[in-house]
Amino acid sequence: MKRRQLAIALPFILPNLLGFMLFTAGPVLFSLCIAFSNWNLMRSVPFAWTGLENFVTLWHDKDFWLYFANTLYFLIGMPFAIAGSLALALLLSQKIKGLVVYRTLLYLPSFTSGVALMILWKALYNPDFGPINYAIEALGLHAPQWLLSTQNIVGLGVEKVGFDAKQLGLGARDAIIIMGVWTAIGGSNMLLYLAALTNVPQDLTEAAELDGANRWQVFRNVTWPQLAPTTFFITVMSFIGGLQGGFEQARVMTGGGPAGTTTTLSYYIYTKAFEEFQIGYASAISWVLFSIIFVITVINWKFGNKEVAY
Repeated sequence: MKRRQLAIALPFILPNLLGFMLFTAGPVLFSLCIAFSNWNLMRSVPFAWTGLENFVTLWHDKDFWLYFANTLYFLIGMPFAIAGSLALALLLSQKIKGLVVYRTLLYLPSFTSGVALMILWKALYNPDFGPINYAIEALGLHAPQWLLSTQNIVGLGVEKVGFDAKQLGLGARDAIIIMGVWTAIGGSNMLLYLAALTNVPQDLTEAAELDGANRWQVFRNVTWPQLAPTTFFITVMSFIGGLQGGFEQARVMTGGGPAGTTTTLSYYIYTKAFEEFQIGYASAISWVLFSIIFVITVINWKFGNKEVAY
């Protein structure tokens, strides 16, 4: 009976299975194999299997560690984006007039093309005629150079990973973080929190209010614990997306500059593979990035999952 059911089901799942094997599993396994080779599309050297040579080179690659630091730096905006999404969800869960209009307007950036938004923000950040600097200067403050500056709020160095007091300020990294937080606040995370808020038992909220709890106490002791599973999911997915992200912003807004300060690992993979044609080395970087994401996700799942009340 089971064989007959399998024979009936197989024609239905076979197209999807073949597509997965051909366009997903196949390329992934192929890239793993190529990571142990010196494959170069320029054919400057004969193709050969090099074993762990690419990974050893990567370990001593100064640019890799700089771009890894850039990737981690962009994660600074993650808690602000999550907190902003939660705040908006709490506001939009109230009974107010025109609620559907507000939800639509706040979610609208998620429908807009990412490239179009980045081009718009690039114009907004223009140090000469951008409205952001115009507003800052109107307040009598010194306006930063934004996408043209290597400065950042933690003083991360340019040529090597470490603190450099000369780099303290606002620059290209921070401009991209601000844009990322703005676009993320009203996006999918907000919708997830809105859905989670509808599942918070009203009897618990009413019981807390009857006991004299104010709004903050109700949120802290009733609402927030009920949102723990959603927050855990959003945090894990944000880490994964953050470590994989940065390519579009670097490609469209800065070209990875200035001085490589907005180049992330994903953009580094692109430049090595499709600009320098070092396919083997780019594949090695990809698998190192996958390993980093996998380890961080496992850590999040192991320790973060303990705080989640299902």
